[in-house]
Amino acid sequence: MTSPHRSVEAVPARNTLAPSRRTVVKAAAAGAVLAGPLAAALPARAATAAPVFRHGVASGDPLPDGVLLWTRVTPVPEALPGSGVGPDTEVGWAVARDKAFTDVVATGSTTATAATDHTVKADIRGLQPGTDYWFRFTSGGAQSPVARTRTAPAADAAVPGLRFGVVSCANWEAGYFSPYRHLAARGDLDAWLHLGDYIYEYGTGEYGTRGTVVRPHSPAHEILTLADYRIRHATYKTDPDLQALHLAAPVVAIWDDHEFADNAWSGGATNHTEGAWAARQAAAKQAYFEWMPVRPALAGTTYRRLRFGKLADLSLLDLRSFRSQQAATASGSVDDPDRTLTGRAQLDWLKAGLKASDTKWRLVGNSVMISPFAVGALSADLLRPLAKLLGLPQEGIAVNTDQWDGYTDDRRELLAHLKSNAIGNTVFLTGDIHMAWANDVPYDAGTYPLSASAATEFVVTSLTSDNLDDIVKVPEGTVSAVAAPVIQAANRHVHWVDTDRHGYGVLDITAERAQMDYYVISDRRSPDATSKWARSYRTRSGTQKVERSYTPV
Repeated sequence: MTSPHRSVEAVPARNTLAPSRRTVVKAAAAGAVLAGPLAAALPARAATAAPVFRHGVASGDPLPDGVLLWTRVTPVPEALPGSGVGPDTEVGWAVARDKAFTDVVATGSTTATAATDHTVKADIRGLQPGTDYWFRFTSGGAQSPVARTRTAPAADAAVPGLRFGVVSCANWEAGYFSPYRHLAARGDLDAWLHLGDYIYEYGTGEYGTRGTVVRPHSPAHEILTLADYRIRHATYKTDPDLQALHLAAPVVAIWDDHEFADNAWSGGATNHTEGAWAARQAAAKQAYFEWMPVRPALAGTTYRRLRFGKLADLSLLDLRSFRSQQAATASGSVDDPDRTLTGRAQLDWLKAGLKASDTKWRLVGNSVMISPFAVGALSADLLRPLAKLLGLPQEGIAVNTDQWDGYTDDRRELLAHLKSNAIGNTVFLTGDIHMAWANDVPYDAGTYPLSASAATEFVVTSLTSDNLDDIVKVPEGTVSAVAAPVIQAANRHVHWVDTDRHGYGVLDITAERAQMDYYVISDRRSPDATSKWARSYRTRSGTQKVERSYTPV
């Protein structure tokens, strides 16, 4: 991990290690880094039932020598998520080289308490790089499911290839999470990337479900408090397909707006009118770090960097904690240099990391689309002066100012940095927009393709959240057949866009190319939905261009 930001750790828990292994185990109760005022927990008392692991187990943020393990234990029936009650409960873990646990390499324990919603994390170190491990938790005679995880390759390893699942935008009410099940069944992932909107904050029936709530949220109201956010995370963690993917491979996750509230920014959100935003934001962050196997970076954010040998590093962005409020659509203020998407410190960190990188590929986990998305048929020589005259963004008329389109100064600075330092093989991996895209990222969208491409971008569609055909309630493919040609005509850097289908991506990386295979599911409303390959696009090393590939990896 090359990030300059170190995760904050609580007091280590007790642990015992096989004497032949030079393994160091660091453990912390989840959320300790963001602990805030909580309702006082009830005094510890004798359990009335055996502890259970209702919410599965997970791992995340793989390092060459370690990985972060997570679970939530229900010590007694009344210790429900968000309740703030339940006794302190010892939770043990074990890590082994084999699924049968005949070769255990690390064991340890910590205490689950009501203060962290009975979630626990164990930050295991001292493992071998690029290696599969299995782990499980125990408590009071109960045993969790056994899960697979995998460490990252050694920093100096010549890695022949990497394969990541890529997902975003999972609305519980809109359907079932079959994309998770299909990714779990592959059995070939080094890790999977969740690019934001792991949960949604809305009340039941308030957000896109094409008019049908497949399964209602819990709690039923819009989530506002720490208890609300905990209950919503817990609900998601009961999904069998999500549990299956967490059992199959480590996750690398960032948040977007719906982990907080719609179109969140540093000082509020579109639909936030209830109480102080700072309190709601703090509650959302605390619940996130309690319930997700993520190491927080500086100041409790999700920007950090992971390295996978000499083949790739992955810079993960937090595009909600520091951003200025979104500009009005088509407002010239999107070009205001005083407005920021990343915040100064994060943008400097990203630029420095990209410049210092010595890997073949530089991946950027990016929650909102960086490629320009403009409408209009005017040529660049007419659009630019008109835009300036009308106070419109000079790079085109922005459609979605919640994306990088709404913060063009940050984008110009970042892309100019790539150009001036001859930084190639940069690939942005993006979610949020509920459509699949394969884009070049031009230095100057107004003159593309005369302007060179600075990077490439693969955008994955939503797992279940409404896309265009859902919004207008027409058969799948109807909108895309009309919209895609129009979008591409106005945005020549867009090689492909699918506005209508739900699914996931599989990113496969070799020294020669980075390829995204796009998969779609048959019906988000069916728990037994099938999956099929839709398209593939790749970028060859040294080109900064997207091209179509006619077979999946």
